[in-house]
Amino acid sequence: MSQINIRNLSNENDDGSPEIVGVSTFSATSFFVPPKGNTAERPSNCEPGSIRFNTDTSNLEYFRGNTIGWSQFELKESAPIGARGLVSGSSQPANSNVIQFLTIATTGNASDFGDMQETKNFAGSCASATRGLIGGGATPTIVNTIDFVNIATLGNGQNFGDLTVARTQLGCTSNSTRGIWWNGSPGHSNVLDFATIPSQGNATDFGDSTVYRDAVLGGIQSPTRAIASGGNNSGTRQDVIEYVTIAQTGNAVDFGNLTVARNTPSCSNAIRGVSQGGIPNSGTTGLNTVDFITISTTGDATDFGDLVFARHSACALASPTRAICAGGRSGDSNFNSIDFVSIMTTGNYSDFGDLTITTVGGSGLSNAHGGL
Repeated sequence: MSQINIRNLSNENDDGSPEIVGVSTFSATSFFVPPKGNTAERPSNCEPGSIRFNTDTSNLEYFRGNTIGWSQFELKESAPIGARGLVSGSSQPANSNVIQFLTIATTGNASDFGDMQETKNFAGSCASATRGLIGGGATPTIVNTIDFVNIATLGNGQNFGDLTVARTQLGCTSNSTRGIWWNGSPGHSNVLDFATIPSQGNATDFGDSTVYRDAVLGGIQSPTRAIASGGNNSGTRQDVIEYVTIAQTGNAVDFGNLTVARNTPSCSNAIRGVSQGGIPNSGTTGLNTVDFITISTTGDATDFGDLVFARHSACALASPTRAICAGGRSGDSNFNSIDFVSIMTTGNYSDFGDLTITTVGGSGLSNAHGGL
C-alpha cells in the first residue's frame, strides 16, 4: 500500500489546502486540526458529513443537510443511568428554580438535581437522550430564556439561547435532534418554534398551531411526530389534539379530540400518548381523568383510567414502559406526590413517591421518552 508522509499541505497561494480524494486511511498518531469558526460563521449548503470546530461552544459539530443544519457531537455515557426524569420549577407556594430527578424504573422519592438560572414556573421542557432543555416560563415576568442540563450529571442549568417569543404555560415536544415549543401565554399564542438540541443557539420559527391557546402542558412524541393536546383560550378549555412532523417545519394539523376539554399535562412512549388530569371550564378542582391516543394514527382520545389524586398544573414525563404524573394542585391543596402507571396497559395509577418540594406548574422531561 502506498503512503504519503507530509507535515504541511497547502495550495500554491498558501491560503488554503487542495482537495484530497480517494483517501481511505488516516493513520497519524498525533492529531489533525479541522476548520474552525463561531456559530455565526457556520457555512450553509455544504456537503452532509462536513466537520468543523465551533469556537463559541468549544465542540466539534457536523453538517446533517440543509433541513437540520449543524449538530454537535455528543459524548455517550460509559455507564448508562437508565431512564431518568427531571422536574423543574414551581409556582406554589412560591416560585422555584429547583430541578429534581427521579429514576423512572423504580419507585421512591425524588432527589435534588440542581437549579435553573431563573426562579420560574410553567416552562416547557424537552430532551434528547443526554441533554434537557427548559424554555420560557414566568419569574413572574414572562421570559424567553432556555436552560440546558446534561441529564446524566447533577448540576445547574446553563444558558442555551432564547425562544422566538417570551411566553409561559407552553407545551414542548422533541425527538433526539429537535425540540419544539407549542403555544403559550400571553395572548393565547399560536406560535411554534424549535431549536436543535445538540447545538446551543436561539430557537427558530417552526409554524403555527391550529388554535390559539395556552396551558398546553408537556407533550406527546414519537421519533417522527410531535403532538400537543388540550389547553385554554380566554377561560374556555380546549379539547383539540394536533400534530406536526418533527423533521419538517410547517403548520400543525388536526389529530382529534380529548375525552374532556381541559388543561392537561401529557407524555408518551413511542407508541402511546397519555394526558393526565387537568382542570375543566369551571371551578378550581382538578380532575383525575386520564385518556390516551395512538401516536401513529389520528382520532379521538380514549379513556385510560384515573390518577391517584385529582389534580391540575402537574407535570408529566415518561419512559418506554411508564407514565409519570408529578405534583399539581386541586382547590387550595398543593401536592408533592408522584403517580405512575404502565403506559401500554389501561387502568388506574399507583403511588410512586414524593417530590423534594411541593410542585405546581413545574415542567417534566426524561431521557427515555417516545421521541428517542
